Amino acid sequence: MFSDFKKDFCLAGPGYLLNHSVGRPLKSTEQVFKEAFFAPWQDSGREPWGQWLAVIDDFTFALSKLFNGQQKDFCPQVNLSSALTKIVMSLDRLNREHAVVLMSEQDFPSMGFALKKALPSSCELRFIPKGLDITDPNVWDSHMSADVDLVFVSHAYSNTGQQAPLAEIFTLARERGCLSLVDVAQSAGIIPLNLAKLQPDFLIGSSVKWLCAGPGAAYLWVNPNILPSCQPKDVGWFSHENPFEFDIHDFRYHPTALRFWGGTPSIAPYAIAAHSIHYFADIGSEQLRKCNQLLLDVIMDELDQEIVSPREADKRSGTLVLQFGEQQAQVLAALAKANISVDARSLGIRVSPHLYNDKADIQQLLAVIKANR
Repeated sequence: MFSDFKKDFCLAGPGYLLNHSVGRPLKSTEQVFKEAFFAPWQDSGREPWGQWLAVIDDFTFALSKLFNGQQKDFCPQVNLSSALTKIVMSLDRLNREHAVVLMSEQDFPSMGFALKKALPSSCELRFIPKGLDITDPNVWDSHMSADVDLVFVSHAYSNTGQQAPLAEIFTLARERGCLSLVDVAQSAGIIPLNLAKLQPDFLIGSSVKWLCAGPGAAYLWVNPNILPSCQPKDVGWFSHENPFEFDIHDFRYHPTALRFWGGTPSIAPYAIAAHSIHYFADIGSEQLRKCNQLLLDVIMDELDQEIVSPREADKRSGTLVLQFGEQQAQVLAALAKANISVDARSLGIRVSPHLYNDKADIQQLLAVIKANR
């Protein structure tokens, strides 16, 4: 299952298990990037924008395949913080006095920073305490009170290896008239997500991790039912209904999610990302998830007390967190010496295998751990 994919990626060694941080690039990326970005610029005497903007179309089309959504509902973004800020500032409901946004203390800090600055000072950013089990729908149920205007939820949590119960959360949000926004930075490309079925109000994500596309190619998705309520403040000529109309006295929002786009767009990161996302979308998130979980199962079969992440498949993400107590530093040093790439956060060592990893990679990881714990 795994060996067929290794040949497609740039792998400096057999022990790269850091895919929750940065995924490895495809070998074909460099040539595709030259053809999509440099060739229109270098090889023609005409301006390249026509071909460059086709790159963006290809990027949003790739996203539509990956997430089973409509292409018109996706919009490129620089990063998740910017996307979140644009969404929050576009909604009248969140720009009135005493609006409430619910999120978890386990969310990535940048998301909290962005929300605190984007929301009016009279609004409340309310947290689910980090000690509670955010894989339990009842926890979300008990915190999603009638005064909550927006629930922010991470599909997967980077420091714990937990997966949020999206279907239940979104159902609760709809029942209580609450907007919903999901962050897929840690899940895109490794945990299936079907937008046509789940129907949140907003989605934000990036391409640097499991999608193996490098930084700079983030995106947002807007449910078409909520789009008419979105009046972005951070706009530019590509937010316009007709960017090439050039009438400074007449701004009209683009009729699709591209109203969130802004000024002159970057092209380079999306040329890389479109190619990589197509690759993974064609394989399918279900297959990617299967490969990842089989390798995590190998680790879980060998280790027990060290596992911090959920053991239940439906509650865990693509990352396994291992805790070795006082021996943590020793284990980390041994793994680094063996050229096995992992990292550590407050709860333990994070291990994230992708489809270009195989059981031999995991056995090597386990051998080093057993020899040094």
